[in-house]
Order: sequence, then C-alpha cells, then structure tokens
Amino acid sequence: MYAQQYEITLPADYDMGIIRARVAAGGHVLDDRAGLGLKAYLIRERGAGGPEGAADPEGPARPEGTAGPEGTAGQEDPAGPEGSGGSLVNQYAPFYLWNDAGASARFLVGGGGFQNIVRDFGRPVVHHWTGVACHAGPARDAPPRAASRRLTPLGSGAGTGPDPDGLALSALIEREAAELAALARRPGVHTAVLAVDPYHWRLLRFVLWARTVPAREPATERYEVLHLSAPELAGLPEGRDW
Repeated sequence: MYAQQYEITLPADYDMGIIRARVAAGGHVLDDRAGLGLKAYLIRERGAGGPEGAADPEGPARPEGTAGPEGTAGQEDPAGPEGSGGSLVNQYAPFYLWNDAGASARFLVGGGGFQNIVRDFGRPVVHHWTGVACHAGPARDAPPRAASRRLTPLGSGAGTGPDPDGLALSALIEREAAELAALARRPGVHTAVLAVDPYHWRLLRFVLWARTVPAREPATERYEVLHLSAPELAGLPEGRDW
C-alpha cells in the first residue's frame, strides 16, 4: 500500500467553486483505475472546517505516551494545526492509496492523469508514505464527507528518549497501530490509515469520516471530501500491512 498526496494552495480570494466544479465534472475519471485503492478529492476552504464535529462528543483525548500532532514544520501548512477558526488557506489536496506501485507511476509520469494538474496548476511536490496499517470502519459503505490528517515528526528516538537497541520507532509504531485499530471501530469512520515517510521521518494518520471530523480528533489538517474514487477499495489491506 502506497499513500500519496499533493497540495495546491490557492489565493485567499480564490473561488473554491471552481475546484468543486472541476471535481464534479472529472472526479469520475479514476473510478475504475486499475491498481488504485482510493482517491479522496479533498479541499480546505479558508475560514471553513474548524467548527465541524463540534457537537460530536465521541472524540477522545489522545492517550498519554503517544506521539502528538505535528505543526507540519512549514512544509505542509505554516499555520500549523487548525483550530476553531477553520482553515487559514484555500487548498486542493487529493489523497491516494495505491495497491500497485506501477499504477501510481503511470498516473504520475506515464500520462495517466497527473499531467492535467501540471497543465492547470504547475507541478506540485507529491508526498509519499509507505503503508503501515489500514482498517475499514463501520461507515465503509457510506460516502465520506470529511477527512482528517495528522503528521507526527519521528525524531532520532521517535519521541521516546534514548534508543539503545534501535527499536524505539518499532515500539511507537506498535502503539500507533493499536490506537488506529481502536479508532477504526468508532461510528462514522470510513477508512483509517497509518503510513510512514522514511525520508523526512514523519508518521501519517489519515482518516475518512462519513460526516464530519470529531472536534477532539487530533488532526493537523481537516478536509472536506468532494468525491471518492474507490475502484479497488476491497483490495486495500485490513490491519497491519506486513
């Protein structure tokens, strides 16, 4: 399983109706793409997204001893975690889970669709993560309307102090995977994913939600889902991806 995402940050006065119309017209193109588990067409709209889920009481506080959310270190969104005021930016940020690395390569550089993004917006950086775990939630049959992303920096000790045997990261991943499995059983979860970026050493937790992101979900970014292409959703791993 391979996770990818690119982020196109747009002007503060940009009409996000243009992106909505773009997805409405062309979002179906990847609905039958071989090798693609899912593509979530995500947006963040300036001033929106913060209050979503505020009335949802089920979002638990993060347990002690687990890694906290990252403020994205200036590489994703210099504003850091989104609060009650909602997003500070207008952004189009599709997220992909691929079952096949060759299909991903064809999409990016083989004329498989990414050329349309390059044509219209320039060539954005495409972030990559190696899949660790994936779970179907109780709302897997409902079209997701929201998504959350949490990026956690993994320092030399993975945030756990001294690492004499080199296994601190493995221990942290075990805890994160167990937490993901518990989260995936919550009502409203469509799909929950854990993945790691071994270049920047950052851990990704990405969750699709049927309605809104719970207010207390520890997320650095919250998105609206405009469309979900899921041609090989059933082919995504269930549980640990090794």
